[in-house]
Amino acid sequence: MSSRRPDLVVIGAGVVGLAVARAWVIRHPGHRVVVLEKEPAPGRHASGRNSGVLHAGFYYEPGSMKARFTREGNRQWQEFCSERGVRIRKTGKLLLATRPRNLEAFPLLLLRAHENGVPLREVSREEAREIQPRVQGQERALYSPETATLDPAEAVAGLVRDAKDRGVVIETGIGVTGVQKRRIRLSDGRRIEPGFIVNAAGLQADRVARWFGFSPDHRILPFRGNYLLSSNDQNPVRTCVYPVPDLARPFLGVHLTAGVDGREKIGPSARPALWREQYGGLRGFRPRETAEIGWRQLRLLVRNDFGFRSLARAALREGRHRMMVDRAADLISGVSPAHYTQWGRPGIRAQLVDIRKSRLETDFRIEGDEHSLHILNAVSPGFTCAFPFADYLVRRMESGTAGADGSRP
Repeated sequence: MSSRRPDLVVIGAGVVGLAVARAWVIRHPGHRVVVLEKEPAPGRHASGRNSGVLHAGFYYEPGSMKARFTREGNRQWQEFCSERGVRIRKTGKLLLATRPRNLEAFPLLLLRAHENGVPLREVSREEAREIQPRVQGQERALYSPETATLDPAEAVAGLVRDAKDRGVVIETGIGVTGVQKRRIRLSDGRRIEPGFIVNAAGLQADRVARWFGFSPDHRILPFRGNYLLSSNDQNPVRTCVYPVPDLARPFLGVHLTAGVDGREKIGPSARPALWREQYGGLRGFRPRETAEIGWRQLRLLVRNDFGFRSLARAALREGRHRMMVDRAADLISGVSPAHYTQWGRPGIRAQLVDIRKSRLETDFRIEGDEHSLHILNAVSPGFTCAFPFADYLVRRMESGTAGADGSRP
């Protein structure tokens, strides 16, 4: 790192952190912007391990930040991929009512789509089969033409190249170990005092925020998602196929994704994780962290806050290989367990929980002051929203109102 004092330091080289750094240098050419990443390369967590779906924006409550940024984020990603040579596939998405009670969500989804300015229409069984011939015998379905897919790791690599071309410095293998006043301590022993700090640390964001005096009432509750990859390249799905979701829950259910490479995959599951970076084996295991998360999950189970008991039960059941395949077989024909024997790389959702009110945070959440900004909750569709969300955050930073009241902006 240059001896020159950075104008901006971003902690975390996930997609949102990179997008914020990029947005800042676009608006402030010549500023020194540094992104710090504790992993050997950017995008090693949720940003490089998600489904790769660019959402259209019809799920989200009108007026929420998710609703405000998803449609524009989808458009900006398509533009970015075209400019940067990143593969993208405009697949569209079918939502199928696999059970009679799913039909109850149709009017609300259509209303949200209308209010959010997102194309979404109801289609007949015949129309659904024209879009995707393997669709099972559904009476009614919804179709989103704007949904697209990309390779998330490839997209992050393109964003890294773009940010570096604009002058952003990305330092990998460098973690932040603490803060004293406004001076950041780094894992290599250095101490720096940037003009402004953005905490985009994902799974560790609440922990970093508390070093600055923020996030007293919030904690990350990790959920581990697994994918099954198809080994059958005959007649793969050509559109993403989802069940109509239960909008009271934070997850969209097991679904089929039409990958940018033509390969289909099933998932993700959403099982409560025992520690924040539980990708496999004992990587990232911390006894105190596991004890804290385990205690918090047990408390949620006993109290059944926000329906956690049924949420956890369904997640554990649907995370099994056979159950995931069966859920996919409810949506389309030709799904065989023999075709789905390979697991993809698991991802972990950094879900924020308000521990004082015992509720999930369903929208993006930031806290901060005139010196720092902390992105505490940027779960799905955070990847899709990255560009307009970053522009919004930069404007708040410039105005000196980066969550200064400690609440959702």
